[in-house]
Amino acid sequence: MAFEYAPAPESRSIVDIRPSYGLFIDGEFVDGRGSSFKTVNPATEETLAEIAEASDADVDLAVRAARRAFRGWSRMSGKERAKYLFRIARIIQERARELAVLESIDNGKPIKESRDVDVPVVAAHFFYYAGWADKLDHAGLGPNPQPLGVAGQVIPWNFPLLMLAWKVAPALACGNTVVLKPAETTPLTALLFAEICQQADLPPGVVNIVTGAGSTGQAVVSHPDVDKVAFTGSTAVGKAIARAIAGTDKLATLELGGKAANIVFDDAPIDQAVEGIVGGIFFNQGHVCCAGSRLLVQESVADEVLGRLKRRMGTLRVGDPLDKNTDIGAINSREQLERIRELSDIGEAEGAERWAPACELPSSGFWFPPTIFTGVTQAHRIARDEVFGPVLSVLTFRTPAEAIEKANNTPYGLSAGVWTEKGSRILHMASQLRAGVVWANTFNKFDPASPFGGYKESGYGREGGRQGLAAYLKEADA
Repeated sequence: MAFEYAPAPESRSIVDIRPSYGLFIDGEFVDGRGSSFKTVNPATEETLAEIAEASDADVDLAVRAARRAFRGWSRMSGKERAKYLFRIARIIQERARELAVLESIDNGKPIKESRDVDVPVVAAHFFYYAGWADKLDHAGLGPNPQPLGVAGQVIPWNFPLLMLAWKVAPALACGNTVVLKPAETTPLTALLFAEICQQADLPPGVVNIVTGAGSTGQAVVSHPDVDKVAFTGSTAVGKAIARAIAGTDKLATLELGGKAANIVFDDAPIDQAVEGIVGGIFFNQGHVCCAGSRLLVQESVADEVLGRLKRRMGTLRVGDPLDKNTDIGAINSREQLERIRELSDIGEAEGAERWAPACELPSSGFWFPPTIFTGVTQAHRIARDEVFGPVLSVLTFRTPAEAIEKANNTPYGLSAGVWTEKGSRILHMASQLRAGVVWANTFNKFDPASPFGGYKESGYGREGGRQGLAAYLKEADA
């Protein structure tokens, strides 16, 4: 096949949302056999499109298509697979504005985040893994590593396109084929990615996308011809998946919930730390599994940090996700908004003090102001449960040992942050914190070359980097 870069038609609008969408199976959009559901704009509650809900029979067709495509895709040279991945990355860059606007409309996140963070990192992941496709023998993962087969992938609604890239790019680079189910509330960029696969002339069946709710995801996970399960989402669902595949030959990568500690010492650069605290919890409305939702601040600087933090929060703009000046967009769904409200009310009832800056919320849509709770103890539910919203719990500590004890006192272990001028303290804290990722004097920084994953109830396996290849490869004699 001749690889000629085909740009998108110039007449195409920035966001071309059709009234209804089918499933993407074997390289074509097809009508599903199940019912349909609506995807809505969380900022306005307006229906964006009707989405087909894949039935068990639809999932079976998608898995069969992926299995057929696997024969040719897995035998293709890494160099040839890399050309497809490079091409997908280039098209993502070309259609970046369209993808960013669609992501913000469907998800509710500010356009400056989808435009400046999500979409560029999505393209970077495809570029990165394209570079690995012909170098798998040199990845340190055994001699002549081989693909697993068909990967069943289920992604969440907080970073719809980015989570797709995290999973699809390494799977394809290693020679696997994919059946992916996007989240029920945010399917549109996954379906636009299906169009990008068509535009890139990706062989039919290499990527298949089935939309639906939990039952569709369950059908993907439990299908007997799926070799590998990759899931990002809640710990409860991750546990259910682990139980479902127990006793089978399926491999799994589970990236689950978190309750990260963002630890500020008395020698930290306070202004820089405040920016890191704000970005750590209010980025993407707090819809981040590794969000710094627990602020641990040393007692001697607690008042100063809180004072500056409140002043900074007063400058945050809540509103229209498509306004480039917006800092905090809409909560993704009514269901998630109700959970945030419930846990916040429980926090007050348990004696913590709630504070939010004065801000006028839009009259329609799903909104919650940036909020902090002080007077929080480790017994409070808001310090234990994953709120998954713009809500920060503030605790204090006196010594590094106390900070470590409080930071690790959680069933989760996904991420943590440390703010201090002392390099020795950073290294000591990083060695003691039971978290998959520890940031030093920054927070929520990602790179395709860096592995990401957690401990304990935050899941197992790693995504990103060379380590992310291991989840999709086996040794030749295995």
